[in-house]
Amino acid sequence: MTRMAVGLQLYTLRDATAADFEGTLRKVAAMGYEGVEFAGYGDIKAEDMRDLLQELNLKAIGSHIGLQLLETRLEEEIAYLKTIGAKYAICPWLPVDARDAEAWRGHMVKFEEYGKRFREEGITFAYHNHDFEFEVEIDGKIVFDALYERIDPQYLQVEMDIGWVQYSGVDPLAYIAKYAGRLPLLHLKDFRAGEKGKQIDTVELGRGDLPLLPIIDAASKASVEWLIVEQDVCANPPLEAVAESMEWMKKNFLNQ
Repeated sequence: MTRMAVGLQLYTLRDATAADFEGTLRKVAAMGYEGVEFAGYGDIKAEDMRDLLQELNLKAIGSHIGLQLLETRLEEEIAYLKTIGAKYAICPWLPVDARDAEAWRGHMVKFEEYGKRFREEGITFAYHNHDFEFEVEIDGKIVFDALYERIDPQYLQVEMDIGWVQYSGVDPLAYIAKYAGRLPLLHLKDFRAGEKGKQIDTVELGRGDLPLLPIIDAASKASVEWLIVEQDVCANPPLEAVAESMEWMKKNFLNQ
């Protein structure tokens, strides 16, 4: 099995980082996570964040950058990513009123423009899915597939949230294989299946219904670089939840 690094999407710890960003990063590093994916920087200067990450031996995987920031602060986001040594910039979500087919056609044009600009600076642009990308079609194809067919891989890569893929009723193993070679980042998210249309019940790794071991194996075969733990909502204290998920990763992947 190819060695993939294990990171954490800091959105899971949004309350903790809001209270104490530096202290939270220290706890994440102590758990054994190798890298972090940002969802905001807590007003910490890029140079200070770079120095803190170096001290903690944490890699900056990349950052989730919302559509509004891509539209209004693209150059500032590029500068921050370059300073902290991050390789990826990811659009994480779209507003509810910007998800119909016509809106998606516009997003695709803009995503290609962003991807070209990021590429000029040595950064890879990617898109992170939820479930709504499987609910709208463009010219007979679901948006998830149309997006990557219409934009050249050099300008847009896949950050696949495997929990949302399965939640959408799509075979996660098939979709990992489908995007092999274009899938550097995989969000490893477990959840308990419930009634469709209800909020996804995300849980610690190993507590839900996803076939995590086959997913990890498929990710390795697909040349995934980072397995990124994320839990949208935690029933338990979030720091305890991500620590438990990391222990699962050590037992079932890292120490194998």
